[in-house]
Amino acid sequence: MSAKFRLGMMMFLQYAIWGSWATALSAYLQNNLGFSGWELGLIFSLLPLATIISPFIGGQFADRYFSSQKVIAVLQLGGGVILILIASVTAFSTMMWLMLLYCLVYAPTLALTNSIAFINLKDSEKDFGKIRVWGTIGWIAAGWALAAWRVLAKSPQDIAMKGDMLILAGVFSLIMGVLSFGLPHTPPKKEGAKPWAFLEALKMLKDRDFLVFTIISFVVATELQFYYVLTSPFLTSAAIGVSQKSVTAIMTIGQFAEIFVMAFMLSWALRKFGTGKTMTLGILAWPIRYIIFVIGAPSWLVIASLALHGFCYVFFFTAAYIYVDSVAPKDVRASAQSLIAVIILGLGNFVGSLFCGWIQKLFTVESLDAAGHAVKAINWRGTFLVPTALTLVCLVIFVAFFRLKTSAAVSQS
Repeated sequence: MSAKFRLGMMMFLQYAIWGSWATALSAYLQNNLGFSGWELGLIFSLLPLATIISPFIGGQFADRYFSSQKVIAVLQLGGGVILILIASVTAFSTMMWLMLLYCLVYAPTLALTNSIAFINLKDSEKDFGKIRVWGTIGWIAAGWALAAWRVLAKSPQDIAMKGDMLILAGVFSLIMGVLSFGLPHTPPKKEGAKPWAFLEALKMLKDRDFLVFTIISFVVATELQFYYVLTSPFLTSAAIGVSQKSVTAIMTIGQFAEIFVMAFMLSWALRKFGTGKTMTLGILAWPIRYIIFVIGAPSWLVIASLALHGFCYVFFFTAAYIYVDSVAPKDVRASAQSLIAVIILGLGNFVGSLFCGWIQKLFTVESLDAAGHAVKAINWRGTFLVPTALTLVCLVIFVAFFRLKTSAAVSQS
């Protein structure tokens, strides 16, 4: 099998794992287990928290000590076992600690899969999007597989109570763990002059433009959680009316758009506009989508606006990974990818998970129905006004202050 095929399969499984639970878990926790908005935000903050802690370790191992493919394999095998254990848990505290353990082993693989792809591709700017698109296909495949399973099952609610989305993720993780041993051999860069690769990657922040890029990436990542955490409850609310059985399939609209943008538009945009302007277009797509969420009608327009996720994610975050690889010194590229993973998937998503949970709580009103029972009503318009405003601010700052530099300029600054 060719290296590109194996890298594509790696991306497929990497994001099939995440996609199995990311879109379905929030509705399951809130609708089936009765978790509060704050508990929901806390659960979703664990992967970002783990991303802050572990990728530096994973990048360090891959840059200096062990082959990247072996690090990925061991972590995914352990993660698969933990996910299947979590599937039977219904208590918040137990689930929180087990999810934290799982996230600590999964988080490093997000940066390492990017790194191993960049290292083994001859032209990363041209080919990375074509490899990474298989991750989006994997995310979609997981969502549709879960939706099909629930439709065909005789008692989908009972199955959901058993955490079917977590079982599916665990199976994908075990498969990836086994197959990762066959990924292209990517040995550590032992010729690196300095032993602590992540410290060298941190020095990139001394460059003003890289620092501006990093800060904007952090803020935009906080607003990504409004999409990942709150879109599923929003779509299944009375305001939009999507059924819980089909919500995972509906939300793959965003991933289908990702496939189109990544496969056909990213390399074109990078050649025509350059990395900086491509990321600017990516940021612009965010407030457009959230404005439609704020309007909240008609329902078909809200559902159709999920397609903007392709531009939001690919033109900004995927282009961001390519930008980091282009400016990072060769002997610390895995740690540089870990650094941006910490900023986006770690700090940004951690703060964003807690922030969006708090915002939802802030815009939730409790009242009594005719029978005297407590009823909670969420003001979705007010909730989504917050990410609309913040992403508009990010757009203005990025356009005003970011200037693209070569790798030599960044490393010398």
